[in-house]
Amino acid sequence: MDFFLLQVKSAVDTLTKATTPPVAPKQLHLIDLIISAGWIMIPLLLLSALTVYVFAERWMAIKKAAQVDDNFMNIIRDNILSGNVTAARNFARNTNNPVGRMIDKGIQRIGKPIDAINFSMENVAELELFKLQRNVNALSIVSKIAPIFGFVGTLVGLMQLFFNINATGDYELSTIAGGIYTKLISSIAGLVIGLIAYLFHNILESQIDKIANKLEAAAADFLDVLQEPTR
Repeated sequence: MDFFLLQVKSAVDTLTKATTPPVAPKQLHLIDLIISAGWIMIPLLLLSALTVYVFAERWMAIKKAAQVDDNFMNIIRDNILSGNVTAARNFARNTNNPVGRMIDKGIQRIGKPIDAINFSMENVAELELFKLQRNVNALSIVSKIAPIFGFVGTLVGLMQLFFNINATGDYELSTIAGGIYTKLISSIAGLVIGLIAYLFHNILESQIDKIANKLEAAAADFLDVLQEPTR
């Protein structure tokens, strides 16, 4: 009889397990993760917005400054060698980019020693590069402080978690694991933001270096033109 009852109970348990739907795993949503990470996500989100804004604004400014007509120096050369300095200066002045402004300064100094002309153009080139680098260093700062903010958020969150465990005596593994993974979100976010800011900074610096090379090449070409005999 007992054996029969055990078989019936086993069959009922099996049937119950078969008919009970499996518990679906909890899905993680980005918004929920950000909210669960706590207040530290506010400065991290502000840093991410600053990173995107600075990169977009500087990228457009640098791309605009890098647009130089391939025949720019040829036109300047032809006008200067033909003695039409006024036309050369008007053309350089109407070219709204760093190369044009540097050459315009060089044309204004025509008649002075070559060293003085070169010095004037170098000053203009340095000023133009300084303008292009405006706010670019902010990306370097963000790349360093964003991970620190993330780690601070994680440490503060873990401290709060263990304080609550000590106060309530709730040592369940699910509670501890849930608290730890939510507090790690700020560290991950800080590292990602820092990495993106670092990449954006290097991209902009490489583009500025290309413009610096264009300025050097244009200055060398202009000084060569000044030393050619006029037609």
